[in-house]
Amino acid sequence: MPRVVVDVMLKPEILDPQGQAVANALPRLGVNDVASVRIGRRIEIDFTGEPDLDRAREIADKLLANPVIEDFTVRLVETDEAAEARS
Repeated sequence: MPRVVVDVMLKPEILDPQGQAVANALPRLGVNDVASVRIGRRIEIDFTGEPDLDRAREIADKLLANPVIEDFTVRLVETDEAAEARS
């Protein structure tokens, strides 16, 4: 059964202090080839029937993302792909 995934990210022009903290910590772990890091959220939605991308976009726009500072994308993934992304 496909699952709807909503990815929410800060808009590029918005500072990301969490991402900057991660990027600043990477050299202490010996990772020196990362230019920048952006932190976002992944929300998985399972509908009782067929996945409804339009409804998911409405949910994301009204509830999951702040349109002033965040962008979001909505896509379908197979449930095994969603489980693989979490591991």
